[in-house]
Amino acid sequence: MLATKKKFDTRYLTKTAVLSVLAFLIMFIEVPLWFAPPFLKVDFSDIPALIGAFALGPMTGVVIELIKNVLHIALKGTTTVGVGELANFIVGSVFVYTAASIYNRNKSLKSAIIGLISGTIAMTVVAAFANYFFLLPFYAKLYGAPLESFVEMGAAVNKFVNDVKTLVIFAISPFNIVKGIMISVVTIPLYKRISPLLHK
Repeated sequence: MLATKKKFDTRYLTKTAVLSVLAFLIMFIEVPLWFAPPFLKVDFSDIPALIGAFALGPMTGVVIELIKNVLHIALKGTTTVGVGELANFIVGSVFVYTAASIYNRNKSLKSAIIGLISGTIAMTVVAAFANYFFLLPFYAKLYGAPLESFVEMGAAVNKFVNDVKTLVIFAISPFNIVKGIMISVVTIPLYKRISPLLHK
């Protein structure tokens, strides 16, 4: 019994570690969106976390989100004093945990789609509140820069942005919706192919 448990733990840790490293590596691939300021770029590192959360449980996805960001700070460094990585962890964790919690209740394509849609909505809402009340003000304070500088970056590419509120509504929120859709579209067919390996 003990040997079986150790074998299971080793397999679980190995799978989690591999997915975490993949997520970290994918973080280097970033895609800008035309309506979002330069500090917002889509990376697909939530895909390994989603796959891990679907196959191994919602908290596994959160662990992968944590490890990938710790690796990013430790190996690449941070240009945002850790704020960018904190935001990535919070938003990514909400996305994968919500999606996987729904999927794991009834593992089917329908529940996966409902979970990913719910995860995208939850991520968008949390990101909006987190940016408006905490992340943007905290980042501005750390750098000694006015919040208006973020607004100016948003206004340069999006005519609907003229203050922090419109930056959140017309740039950050649509960004997370598009990001969620892009990641979901890739995850569904990919998970179908990879899941048999993770369930062995």
